Amino acid sequence: MNSKVHFRKATIEDQKLLEYWDTQDHVIQSDPNESWNWEEDLMNNSEFVQQYIAMIDDEPLGYVMIIDPANEPTHYWGEVEQKLRAIDIWIGEEKNLGKGYGTKMMHTALKLCFENSDVQAVLIDPLTANKRAIQFYERIGFRHIETKMFGDDECYVMRIDRQDFQYS
Repeated sequence: MNSKVHFRKATIEDQKLLEYWDTQDHVIQSDPNESWNWEEDLMNNSEFVQQYIAMIDDEPLGYVMIIDPANEPTHYWGEVEQKLRAIDIWIGEEKNLGKGYGTKMMHTALKLCFENSDVQAVLIDPLTANKRAIQFYERIGFRHIETKMFGDDECYVMRIDRQDFQYS
């Protein structure tokens, strides 16, 4: 697997692809109560929300959203400190799971977050039942800081601090 994972900005032209990925069982299982409004979400050009399509060579691989959780308009994370980012990440096609692409996507996303010298840590919120995802994030360096309800979903809030991220 020598293919390079890179990101491009998600645009309204990605709506159909994202809607399709949203119907995939592994995507639904990772967040069964999430309801994306892709047309509206993709038109959101807020300075606090960045949306990407992860690419493997020239093929779409997955979706990545990086937000400033203290300042993004929905306040999904509630009251959090400044100088954080939060990541939502998933691979679109099941055939691409278990090949190391998720690790490459997460490292690319973390590098983007920490390019901003003000950013001190990154948050994620896997479902408590998603043991595979939790183990994946722990291998990268995230640690569990609390368990929290986001709507109907019980999630681990996990965090990686700048000094704990291993650049590669």
